[in-house]
Amino acid sequence: MNTRARREKTFLILGGVCVLALIVALVFSAFRNNLLYFFSPSQIAAGEAPIDKTFRVSGHVRKASIQPPGKTPRFEITDGEKSLAVVYDGRLPDLFIEGRGAVVQGRLDARGVFLASEVLAKHDEHYMPTEKPAKAGARH
Repeated sequence: MNTRARREKTFLILGGVCVLALIVALVFSAFRNNLLYFFSPSQIAAGEAPIDKTFRVSGHVRKASIQPPGKTPRFEITDGEKSLAVVYDGRLPDLFIEGRGAVVQGRLDARGVFLASEVLAKHDEHYMPTEKPAKAGARH
């Protein structure tokens, strides 16, 4: 192999490596921009959560914290140690009740209030189908 062919092969390999490195960098950048981190109310109280960036909070709906119906829903999420005030401009899910688990997605404002853009209610993992009444004349 002559010197010119070797040089062309080297440039071709270096060009391929550069293109591959660029693709990998773009993929990692896309993943980093689309990640939503989970924080607990205790972590938020400790100042670990970002202000004015989207993230999720997981915990239980604190008892007697849901504001009266008809207003903008306000409630508190707790992890047993700390609580976080949440404001949600939307309709709460049917399974959303006090004492149950919930995940809220949104942003923390400068006052420490979580402005939720999405509320997900966790449900009990035990499925119990509703019992249907037996039909008249059915044999068992």
